[in-house]
Amino acid sequence: MKKLSRNQIRLHRKRRIRAKVSGTPEIPRLAVFRSLRNISVQVIDDISGKTLVSASLLEIKGKNTVVGAEGVGTMVAEKCQALKIEKVVFDRAGYKYHGKVKAVAEAARKAGLKF
Repeated sequence: MKKLSRNQIRLHRKRRIRAKVSGTPEIPRLAVFRSLRNISVQVIDDISGKTLVSASLLEIKGKNTVVGAEGVGTMVAEKCQALKIEKVVFDRAGYKYHGKVKAVAEAARKAGLKF
């Protein structure tokens, strides 16, 4: 049996999560993507298939650290409030809920989004 890479295992977890988590126009999905150089967040309406809000480290010109992730979470929450989006469902995309992913979620909560 072939050994799966760490990313293949994450993608398997992601598919399992996405089967249960879906965004609507009233309560969109907040999806996090974390790479080695960047963190990006999108607020997505899955019914129409459109991205409502997005934010990344490139916009805030931050570093790929927990502090930078907090900045991204705060920015996405502010953009959501401008569009009158108050509630979202959190999609961690198979990543563990700690470190940068947790920082994005907690900063968005602190800035006013409800999960």
